Amino acid sequence: MPQYRAPVDDTLFLLTDVLGFHARDNLAGFADASPDVVEAVLREGAKLAEEVLAPVNRVGDLEGCRREPDGSVRTPTGFKSAYDAYAKGGWMGLAVPEEFGGQGLPHTVNTAMQEFASGANLALGMYPGLTQGAMAALLVHGSDEQKALYLPKMVEGAWTGTMNLTEPHCGTDLGLLKTKAVPNGDGSYSLTGTKIFISAGEHDLAENIVHLVIARIEGAPAGTKGISLFVVPKFLVNPDGSLGARNGVSCGSLEHKMGIHGNATCVMNYDGATGWLVGQENRGLNAMFVMMNEARLAVGVQGLGQSEVAYQNAVAYAKERLQGRALTGAKAPDKAADPIIVHPDVRRTLMQIGAFNEAARALMLWTALQADILHRSEDAKERQTADDHLGLLTPVVKGVLTDRGFANAVEAQQLFGGHGYIEEWGMSQFVRDARIAMIYEGANGIQAMDLIGRKLPKDGGRAMMAFLGEVQTFLKDHGEDPAMAPFTQPLQAGLNDLQGAVMWLMQNAFSKPDNAGAGASDFMHLFGLVALGYMWARIAKAALARNAETASPRWEAKLTTGRFFMERMLPETALRLVRIKAGADTTMALADEAF
Repeated sequence: MPQYRAPVDDTLFLLTDVLGFHARDNLAGFADASPDVVEAVLREGAKLAEEVLAPVNRVGDLEGCRREPDGSVRTPTGFKSAYDAYAKGGWMGLAVPEEFGGQGLPHTVNTAMQEFASGANLALGMYPGLTQGAMAALLVHGSDEQKALYLPKMVEGAWTGTMNLTEPHCGTDLGLLKTKAVPNGDGSYSLTGTKIFISAGEHDLAENIVHLVIARIEGAPAGTKGISLFVVPKFLVNPDGSLGARNGVSCGSLEHKMGIHGNATCVMNYDGATGWLVGQENRGLNAMFVMMNEARLAVGVQGLGQSEVAYQNAVAYAKERLQGRALTGAKAPDKAADPIIVHPDVRRTLMQIGAFNEAARALMLWTALQADILHRSEDAKERQTADDHLGLLTPVVKGVLTDRGFANAVEAQQLFGGHGYIEEWGMSQFVRDARIAMIYEGANGIQAMDLIGRKLPKDGGRAMMAFLGEVQTFLKDHGEDPAMAPFTQPLQAGLNDLQGAVMWLMQNAFSKPDNAGAGASDFMHLFGLVALGYMWARIAKAALARNAETASPRWEAKLTTGRFFMERMLPETALRLVRIKAGADTTMALADEAF
């Protein structure tokens, strides 16, 4: 049976030594997040992930969810008790303000916990994850009454949340949506329409489900300018917070999917369901984007989580599986064969996955820290810089971490040979579960187009210039340190490739937009490689300092893994740049009939 161990020690090292998390006492909630507190929280979260969530992961894959004749949905055996343990432990409200029953801890700490949950049981972790996204939207755009009515119960875990965007005829192009909202005359609206692919749309884990739904009010402008956001509970809520009558929203069917079988992916029917406007009329996308951006970062975390759990099980298998002899002579002469971890190609595969995971975790936590700065800092300039970072890096975190997360799960499965194709070993589930992360919350091709078409030129390229400047400053500060040379020199080459790509696109994409479209995916991954390389340079700096204090195999292993990334993975930026500069001519040359 597959195993999972939450990477607590690596997370604590990144927070403390690499990212300077504990130097942020000026931010609200950080004073309470002392090193001892953060370590205690993460170790307790790891225990929950390893002992409660992970053991029912395979059960969820085998059983899936079941829709009953009355429209209710049953989750797999053990999911309810595992969810209850998550909720009762206070994990739902880890980063929610105390006034609503939360603990008010930094979002960065919650992001680390999201990785643990995603690695242990992705399908189950989505139920609280979606609820946290819904709470984020209500915190920013909900009225005081809505916050008071919904948030405490959601923090408690008694109620969960969803986001309802996609319809049968429209996914990314939300301007085509048909779900309509008719004013009832009392401040509420009557919503009618069908939504598809709604994760956690119906289940038996909580007594109520708070749906956030985008719809068009009658008479509203066409396209995205006429979209509004509504809160539509499964059960209507009385003024005193008790549950009232069943609302006109139901699960029409469950989707039969490639993976995440333990999460109920529903077709949701709204038949005159009562809802209330969240935020301003016709400004629903602004409100929903709070949840969507939160969800996109969370999906990036999911990609990392599946990469990590696949890696852990592949390492364990490679150390135990005997097959062949090492090229340099027997390493286990007392056995019939050597463990496959002695073979260079096996080690290459494992090091590629491991090197990605460490840097991706740093990038994830660095980006989460920017979210904390944005929402908690009193310095307007600092908030703007953090907002720029989030806007620029969100599509990179979502796209690159999920593309590589899936690829890494496949590579880890490959190490098992035929056993990797057999369900009981668990590797197939990691591959199947990881695949959806590349698709939902905006398919990765859309993320790449968002990056190159919107985020890159926004505000005259201010965010990109800030990122390039930060990395260049780091290189200047450490360029004379010989111990850092294995990291700074390759990073400089990668940064040069990224700058070259930006310049080429500025000169060739605006006059010919297809050049941007043809190079978008390569640009996203080139940017991602440089961001991961920057993370490795910062990790190396911290590991060198730790090793100088107390020499340890742990720090030597980190430095070796970092050098592997710089030597074997970061040089891919040159390939990506060549592809970008090839332009769109060949890509667009064939007539449609030639395909």
